[in-house]
Amino acid sequence: MLICAGGTGGGVYPAVTVLETLNLEKDSILWVGGRGGMEEELVTRRKIPFKSIPAAGVHGVGLWKLPGNIWQLLKGVFESRRILRSFKPDALFFTGGFVAFPMAVAAAGTPSLLYVPDIEPGLALKALSRFASKIALTTEISKAFFPNNSKVAVTGYPVRPGLEKWSREDALAYFDFSPSIPTLAIAGGSKGARSINMAVLKILPQLLEKMQIVHLTGHLDWEVVDQAAKQLPEDLSKRYQAFPYLHEMGAALGAADLILSRAGASILGEYPLFGLPAILVPYPYAWRYQKVNASYLSDRGAAEILEDEKLQEKLYDRIVDLIFDQKALSNMRKAMKSLAEPDAAEKIAQMINDLAETENGGMRS
Repeated sequence: MLICAGGTGGGVYPAVTVLETLNLEKDSILWVGGRGGMEEELVTRRKIPFKSIPAAGVHGVGLWKLPGNIWQLLKGVFESRRILRSFKPDALFFTGGFVAFPMAVAAAGTPSLLYVPDIEPGLALKALSRFASKIALTTEISKAFFPNNSKVAVTGYPVRPGLEKWSREDALAYFDFSPSIPTLAIAGGSKGARSINMAVLKILPQLLEKMQIVHLTGHLDWEVVDQAAKQLPEDLSKRYQAFPYLHEMGAALGAADLILSRAGASILGEYPLFGLPAILVPYPYAWRYQKVNASYLSDRGAAEILEDEKLQEKLYDRIVDLIFDQKALSNMRKAMKSLAEPDAAEKIAQMINDLAETENGGMRS
């Protein structure tokens, strides 16, 4: 099987999860990602065979960049064809991102499954859907974006393996936190979120007087956050655990009473798994994917939305008011938990196996 996914954790982690569920022999797998993308480190540390191709986005880029990006996509198609001639996959699995488009063009006619992580697909995913044999969706409402419903199945979001092992007790012990103090988790996604990080640092001592915090900063702001952490008084610093990246994400989610985060696709699977109430701050400088994801959870009573431009003004009050409102948190937990799809990875893996079996008798496991 050939997997093509990259760009952000919202597309990469579901592909890793499904791949681990399939339990294929390593020599029957190839992951193709973008040149210089964040996915390479995540994939190769799992000893998954990896190759990269040139790719670039075309939606929303300036006219001066457009010709160069189109050329990168064309080069990606040529390199994809070379890869396909040597690897000859039984089936292809795409989870989006512009890196998948050149491979989809080169592999037209080969059985393929497209998984759409976000509720509303972007331009690249809409284009990929034309090449896909089958399409898996996170939520029922995403069907509205795909007129050919005969290709579509709703599976849920496949969460990273190992998350479910974290009980609240184990998670709190991992951070050496007290079970009697409210715990806030802060996460900006795989690349971090500067506006969230800076707004949190401004009110960090006041927050720590009332709660304990796990802060996943991303690498971009790590040095600034680390310096601020070192300046905290000893009694407050015991309540604060900051990391540029945390492989044990389940510990952060399991320990938290409330999470403050962006609204990438992973929130649609990981927060429901833990029944974790959220304050969501959609990334404002991109197309509407995160706003749509956040609205989906907010409309169902599982999350609150705070606009990025209001962070400095309203963040402290929103956190404190909610984390001490046990009735509101309880209602949000129930609403979030009701959206969980814990067998999403198995559903997608079965769809891939069905495609491969239709083609040539299935894949080696």
